[in-house]
Amino acid sequence: MGKIADALERHNKEKIIPLDNPKEEPPRKLVVEEPEVALAREAVFQRELGDKLVTLSAPDSADAECFRVLRGQILYQRDRPVPKSIQVTSALPGEGKTYVAANLAAMLALSIDEHVIAIDADLRRPRLHHFFGYRKAVGLHDYLLGGVRLEDLILKSGIDKLSFLPAGKIARNATELLSSNMMVTFLEEVKEKFKDQFVIIDSPPCQIGAETKALAQLVDGIILVVMARKTPRKEIERAIDNLGREKILGVVFNGFEQVRKRYHKYYDRYYKSQ
Repeated sequence: MGKIADALERHNKEKIIPLDNPKEEPPRKLVVEEPEVALAREAVFQRELGDKLVTLSAPDSADAECFRVLRGQILYQRDRPVPKSIQVTSALPGEGKTYVAANLAAMLALSIDEHVIAIDADLRRPRLHHFFGYRKAVGLHDYLLGGVRLEDLILKSGIDKLSFLPAGKIARNATELLSSNMMVTFLEEVKEKFKDQFVIIDSPPCQIGAETKALAQLVDGIILVVMARKTPRKEIERAIDNLGREKILGVVFNGFEQVRKRYHKYYDRYYKSQ
């Protein structure tokens, strides 16, 4: 009986909250975040990346959504096999080809199964390393000169499934290097070492050097970046003919503000109403 009495005494000493006077708490808003958006935020947190890498710096923006659409068009081809090696180029400089190459590579790597290696093959004006938070480092140029192993040049991008190969030193003989047998050997080695991965190649503008056309023969497909109100139609048609119409996967129309503003308006309205 002693134990029962002790238990009753402890029970009587406990503070009981009356049911008619519960503590009120304000309702909490449930925030649902897409898995790849969470991955993008984590990558930005772990490494200082360029702001122009919008797939990571602004993963829920309308700009990032455009790259999701581009990714879908690449992954779900109707009339051709899925291209594993993709060259990103433009007709003229300053059209945003590196911006597209970096963000496409990142968006592919954020998907469930895809692994990617991004290669800066613009030996005339390399810029891809800025997007992944690197200063100039040894890279493709050094490999093509010989004496450097590929595995010693591959860098981490900050995204788990995305590797990066910088261009290295600016080359005066870019055409000779990128059109050489060493470049053919390089791409064969990349495809062998990174089997079943996407290879995204940022190449020089096709109207600047002959090396872009040479690279076009070695890849599965090409994305041509065009700047709105800048690139003459004749230059676009000439670029498509030089690269080969059968290799063109599509054209990315960059910088068309009227469409961008209208898309942003509907995009924001849709998500803010959730």
